[in-house]
Amino acid sequence: MAEEHRCETPEGHRLCVNNCGFFGSSATMNLCSNCYGDLCLKQQQQASMKSTVESSLSPVIAPVLENYAAELEIPTTKKTEEKKPIQIPTEQPSPLQRPNRCTVCRKRVGLTGFMCRCGTTFCGSHRYPEVHGCTFDFKSAGREEIAKANPLVIAAKLQKI
Repeated sequence: MAEEHRCETPEGHRLCVNNCGFFGSSATMNLCSNCYGDLCLKQQQQASMKSTVESSLSPVIAPVLENYAAELEIPTTKKTEEKKPIQIPTEQPSPLQRPNRCTVCRKRVGLTGFMCRCGTTFCGSHRYPEVHGCTFDFKSAGREEIAKANPLVIAAKLQKI
């Protein structure tokens, strides 16, 4: 008797209703995942086709179609949606693409290029400011940085008694 129980399929495992050879489940109407996905796609396509047909029908034909669908027990969608203003998607500007060549020798640098503070890209041999004749004023930038980091502290004057 123990052998009989081993051969029986458990109640949770049922073959797909479409006889594709895979197991289905009650959550997917006894269909396997592939067949259930195909069924959902077909239903979505039918719903989209129905909505385009209903929107193009005249107001006289639409009630007749709804009555006919009610007789056949086909679910219909009513036009209760409010008209929303059309939103035009704004294109986000793509990030600035770094130049892939050294400004001095035009050698391809790819990802290993060095961005100088003057705003240009250089190879490994031209990366230093004194080599490529940098126009950036490092002294004034350093002074501004020090001034921001160390604000002037003035103590409040005390009144003499």
